[in-house]
Amino acid sequence: MHELSICHALLDQVEVLAAEHGAQRVASITVSIGPLSGVEPDLLQASYPLASVGTVADGARLEIVRTPLRVRCEQCGAETAATLNRLVCGACGHLRTVLVSGDELLLTDVELSA
Repeated sequence: MHELSICHALLDQVEVLAAEHGAQRVASITVSIGPLSGVEPDLLQASYPLASVGTVADGARLEIVRTPLRVRCEQCGAETAATLNRLVCGACGHLRTVLVSGDELLLTDVELSA
């Protein structure tokens, strides 16, 4: 379960942000996770309470936003939704697409408290 190590890395970033802003506590953390990120959101959520014990984020809420899978077509230029194992253009059906979103794991928001 590599989600526990991802939680530790995430909390390292949060601790740096809290220190930079002089915060004693963290109220909430928001991350965006795409289906191609290699991270299982439910396992990350389950790992978080264990990883956060003794940190500035101990007791903070972890919010996970699931980012949709989207592609841009190299043929027609359309940006459309896609599904796992089917990254084709939703407008024209062309196979040559570029991933726009869906592979990210981003720390998007940290709510600090004094």
